[in-house]
Amino acid sequence: MNVSLEMGPTNTVAKLEFLSGEAWTTEAGAMIAMSSGLQIETSTHKKGKGGVLKGLKRMFAGESFFMNHYTAQSEATLWLAPSMPGDITLHELQGDRIVVQAGSFLACDSGVDISTGWQGFKNILSGESLFWINLSGTGPVLFSAYGAIYTIDVDGSYIVDTGHIVAFEESLNFNLSKAGSSWLHSVMGGEGIVCRFQGKGKVWCQSHNLSAFGWSLRPHLRAKKR
Repeated sequence: MNVSLEMGPTNTVAKLEFLSGEAWTTEAGAMIAMSSGLQIETSTHKKGKGGVLKGLKRMFAGESFFMNHYTAQSEATLWLAPSMPGDITLHELQGDRIVVQAGSFLACDSGVDISTGWQGFKNILSGESLFWINLSGTGPVLFSAYGAIYTIDVDGSYIVDTGHIVAFEESLNFNLSKAGSSWLHSVMGGEGIVCRFQGKGKVWCQSHNLSAFGWSLRPHLRAKKR
């Protein structure tokens, strides 16, 4: 399998070049185009496995109910893109685990296990999803962002706005807290709740906040009086 990222960073797409027998799992609706020679199977979980509960948990995480599984019958090419404009990162799992925010999972090798993790009630106040996607095993994964993706190597403590988190390594612990010295300062400063990471590992961040962008549009979407 050869994976290349093209047209980035603002409108990145992924080009997957399959050899016969290779298989990948993608988010439903991510396919732009493909050549002949790919067999497609749709399920709510891994290829050949499903279950309504698994699909529902993925929906709560901000992903689609179904997943597509592509298996090459011969050499073939598949083009993928996320629903929002932005960058895509290719990350190689080597027996470890990463946690991906809602809506950022794009695709992974068939050797990667996908599960949905409950992040607890601490996420309710952040305005983000209660469920995140857990990716583990061995193989390449693709996840996307709204805007550019950049990596922070945490060694100790680091603070990230909740709306800018794309993914992080499971070796990191985190908790939600106010951004400023008091709740008043946090709200007045426009930051509100932030995520404090502790430990050693990587955090992938996105340059833009989709929720903040949505809120900024609200005054312009009000119906005009005639």
